[in-house]
Amino acid sequence: MLLFIALYGLVFFQAGFASALPDTLQPLICTNQVGYELQGKKIAVVVLPVSGKSSPVHAFLIPAEGEDTLWEGTSGPLATDIYTGKSCAIIDFSSFHRAGKYRLCLSTGRCSAPFVVAKDPYAQLGTAVLKAYYFLRCSEPLLPEYAEKWARAAGHPDTVVYIHPSAASAGRPVGNTIAAPGGWYDAGDYNKYIVNSGITMATLMDAYEDMPRYWDTLVTHIPETGNGIPDILNEILWNLRWMLAMQDPQDGGVYHKLTSAEFDGFEMPSADHSPRFVVHKSTAATLDFAAVMAQASRILQAFKLRLPGLADSCLHAAETAWQWALQHPDLIYDQEQLNQHFHPSITTGAYGDRHLTDEWCWAATELWLTTGDERYKSRMYALADLQPTVPTWSDVRTLAYFSLFRFQRLHAGKYANFYVRLQQQFLHLADSLLRHPFAAFATVMGGRRSDFVWGSNAVAANQGMVMLYAWRLTHNPAYRQAAASNLDYLLGRNATGYCFVTGFGTRSPMHPHHRPSIADGVREPVPGLLVGGPNPGMQDHCNGYPTHAADAAYVDDSCAYACNEIAINWNAPLVYLVNMLRAEPH
Repeated sequence: MLLFIALYGLVFFQAGFASALPDTLQPLICTNQVGYELQGKKIAVVVLPVSGKSSPVHAFLIPAEGEDTLWEGTSGPLATDIYTGKSCAIIDFSSFHRAGKYRLCLSTGRCSAPFVVAKDPYAQLGTAVLKAYYFLRCSEPLLPEYAEKWARAAGHPDTVVYIHPSAASAGRPVGNTIAAPGGWYDAGDYNKYIVNSGITMATLMDAYEDMPRYWDTLVTHIPETGNGIPDILNEILWNLRWMLAMQDPQDGGVYHKLTSAEFDGFEMPSADHSPRFVVHKSTAATLDFAAVMAQASRILQAFKLRLPGLADSCLHAAETAWQWALQHPDLIYDQEQLNQHFHPSITTGAYGDRHLTDEWCWAATELWLTTGDERYKSRMYALADLQPTVPTWSDVRTLAYFSLFRFQRLHAGKYANFYVRLQQQFLHLADSLLRHPFAAFATVMGGRRSDFVWGSNAVAANQGMVMLYAWRLTHNPAYRQAAASNLDYLLGRNATGYCFVTGFGTRSPMHPHHRPSIADGVREPVPGLLVGGPNPGMQDHCNGYPTHAADAAYVDDSCAYACNEIAINWNAPLVYLVNMLRAEPH
């Protein structure tokens, strides 16, 4: 009672009174809503409804269905959320090692929603975030036996796709058509983009290459399950075959995207019959394609009997794409400029990228690792002059670092100095993230205001990937813990109190900007999708954002595409993060 009075300035307290207070006057208890690893770090954050309070907070752990105190402890000095100004108390109950379902309670009577402590708390999550790609498939019906209540008819067969005037060539003039079925819908819309597929495919293939035996036993229950190929590769193949169809076989160039002229309405895929176009060949798309195909080729070598010829086809596609890029080294996709010269105008996602050094380094690296051909080395060596960054679709340099680290034991002698330099630069990136954590929530995510951009949750997941690679290089447990802390952030230990993965946690998005989830008539959204996360830019101008504070600028509304859209490149690092933590437990 004394603590309650000290914190809130109230002069009376009675049993049950705290729960009757409005939510705005209640402390927010932020936990990992999916669960905590049995032997891992277990941290919750109590966000107080008023600022400037310095008294520590006392908390205790009870069974989800019971009242016995199983653990109790007191926070250290309160920290201030630098974005909201609110006081936050870190509750560390890592010393508790009993599996079960629990609630964390305060002496005020306020309790968290139930969460689990388990040896493997992320089993269902690890499967769901990968199966999310099945729900994003284009050109195929989702059948009830695989999709359950989210079953739907096929949409966008993409067997008749028009050559847009910006993409016309002598061999494929305006008005000609190609077939490019399959692939994944990129985000909340129904279009397919090579550049964003590039980082997505690479991240998923990284997950496979880094833990191949793990994926032998992870089953997502999709139509291909049981065909002798791990389900993660089955899903990758669905998009890979579409990407192959996006290359012009006459010259090796790759179309930037397959799209309708403008964004379609909020309808099911089968209801959209807009004309579809392949648009403009670009150097960025072609180099991303080359990198993906080179990596896929070396992975698929192990499946030659089940997929005859595919590994060779991927390598040929990668090499011809590289040759096209050498002839067109800086052909930028500038949608606004293209629309001044070609019609119909295209107003869907641009994925324009004017800085291509990173794409050159990445493509050269993947081709060299797959072929050993010396002609790719000079471009690959340029990577040493690029400081690594947290990956994004427009900055893929660190994808080359990831692949090189995977194979450095094979090249340690001849290329030792090159690898030493890369490792030093990479660990500098990881250490810079560790040195500037977000103290109020004890996470790497949020340590820099620039973390809170469009797709900030992907920043958190990609930071987690960086930390896991640093951990694999050094075996320093601080890196693994930093990665796990970012997963805690995504699953509820954040200023919004949301678990940002649909279908998981006790407070997760119900209204993502995702057309099937809006139009299908099912109350719950498609599960396993990571929404964009806090974004003070609020480019959608949707009403309902509770604040402009960077870490809390989030609203669960389908109109809020700047914070509540989903995207294939956001789910991919989450697939890596969750499943690597499962594959390499404490």
